[in-house]
Amino acid sequence: MPAAAARHSGSRMQTRFTRTRLSASMRFMAQLLIALLLVSFASGAMAAKKKRGLLDRNQYSYSAAIRWGDFEGAWSMVDPKVREKTPMTDLDFSRYEQIQVSGYRDLASMPGPDGSVLREIQIEVINRNTLSQRRVRYTEIWRYDPETKNWWVAGLPDFWQGK
Repeated sequence: MPAAAARHSGSRMQTRFTRTRLSASMRFMAQLLIALLLVSFASGAMAAKKKRGLLDRNQYSYSAAIRWGDFEGAWSMVDPKVREKTPMTDLDFSRYEQIQVSGYRDLASMPGPDGSVLREIQIEVINRNTLSQRRVRYTEIWRYDPETKNWWVAGLPDFWQGK
């Protein structure tokens, strides 16, 4: 084999080796990048699932407190900023003693515009003085607070429509 051909053949082998080596390292980098992306998506999904589970537990506890007439317990689940801005008085709580909740149905749940969750509720209420029953529709607004890592409801249901 002539010397020029040997040099040409060697450079072809070196180029093929370099290409193989580069493509193997590129494949490794691509696989590593894909693995990192999958791990980050999985951790984000797990965090969202945990956050949703907390919302479900808080909504269940809140609805149980309303159903059983524990309005002071339900008040403890109201956003602390709302509780500070408009505190409940003994007179306010005594109004809730005038009624008996006989039904509480979750009608719909949807995401709010600012990351909040809206839940449409139908509550059946009996006036303890007149024994008359009526249905009240109410929209609960749930907000997640990243500082306390908790979901808070915007307020108690207004069974008197502001009266």
